[in-house]
Amino acid sequence: MFTDLLNKYRNLNIMSRMGRVRVVKMRTTLIAQKKVLCAEGVQLLNDGASLPELIVTRPGLWIPDKKGLRIRRDKVVTTAFVEFVVDQLIAETSVFGDFKYHHSGTGVGAEAVGDTDLGTPVEDAREIGTQAENAATIYQSVATETYGDTYAVTEHGLFNTAGAGGPPVTGGLLMDRTVFAAINVVATNQIQFTFLITFAAGG
Repeated sequence: MFTDLLNKYRNLNIMSRMGRVRVVKMRTTLIAQKKVLCAEGVQLLNDGASLPELIVTRPGLWIPDKKGLRIRRDKVVTTAFVEFVVDQLIAETSVFGDFKYHHSGTGVGAEAVGDTDLGTPVEDAREIGTQAENAATIYQSVATETYGDTYAVTEHGLFNTAGAGGPPVTGGLLMDRTVFAAINVVATNQIQFTFLITFAAGG
């Protein structure tokens, strides 16, 4: 009987200590902001200007749509990315800085750690994000996607390659997938995606 009580105490003590373990977590934030082409931009297109030219030379022609803002926090960093981190600590074969390719889609399935791609990617190319240190422990990548068709955009993913094939393009390693309430876009509309991931120190 004493042995049984001792074993129960040991098990409870182990469980108690396990309950106090702090887990180092990667926390994510995605900000999606829809932008629409202003009247001047529409007129320039009607006068013969090309959309790719305006995107490069006149980005200020797109203005934020207040109803098209989505902010989602702490969604799903994928198992594939976590395994990639471990592999690179053992033998570096790739570059961490490659995780800058943004893509969006219309899939509505919930995020899962086993995701390897978007649910339903749009047919536009992946966009290369501008990378920065938002803070000492926060990685940030910002990209603007210009749409060539009508979509109800509901998901975003960050990849380490531009992808291939398609459209839509596929391939590369998916770091994070985030699902949000639909942002309805038509051709020439944009969504600016700001992805942040915080690496919290601890023990």
